[in-house]
Amino acid sequence: MEAEEKKNYWQQGSAEEPKDPETPEVEDAEEPEAPQDAPTEDVSAEEEQDDEPAIDDNPVSWTASEYIHVEKNALWYVLFLLVVVGLIALGLFVLKSYTFAALVLVMSVALVIYGLRPPRTIQYTLSTHQGLYIGEKLYKFDDFKAFGLIQDGVHHSIMLQPTKRFAPGVSVYFPEEAGEEIVDILGAHLPMKKFELDLIDVLVRQLRL
Repeated sequence: MEAEEKKNYWQQGSAEEPKDPETPEVEDAEEPEAPQDAPTEDVSAEEEQDDEPAIDDNPVSWTASEYIHVEKNALWYVLFLLVVVGLIALGLFVLKSYTFAALVLVMSVALVIYGLRPPRTIQYTLSTHQGLYIGEKLYKFDDFKAFGLIQDGVHHSIMLQPTKRFAPGVSVYFPEEAGEEIVDILGAHLPMKKFELDLIDVLVRQLRL
């Protein structure tokens, strides 16, 4: 019966694996504790400060007419009519272009209507960080690559040159007493250069539209 009682350990499913008496028991090594997370710097406050928009210390605000309006006499209208008739005749008899003649007529009517409309008084605000507000519309400094000053008789205006090639420039009149502050703010963001009026600008100023 002793042979039956002695069974191999692998035949006993529930029996424990025999231990080698010559092999010392090794206690299970304790797993090292996970190191505590290193304290992280509280950058939330700094990130919130970076996300906050810059606050203007001293923006400059003023009101000015959108353009200089001059009352036109009868001689002005007579000269204007002669120029229009001459251009229409040029288009019909020299260029043989009805399209050019029609375009001259439409532009002439639009100029007269625009000239008869009194200019609006607009609120301007020059922000030290954001750009120029014309009414409620913001023109950012990044939209322009340079600025210049133009004197129209006794009136002063700023010309802002756009970065986009075919984008229109922005011309703004300003009072003389605010000129130093305006130039200082613009000069901190844009280079100042000398502008010369092109043919269209000269014509518009001569027509006083």
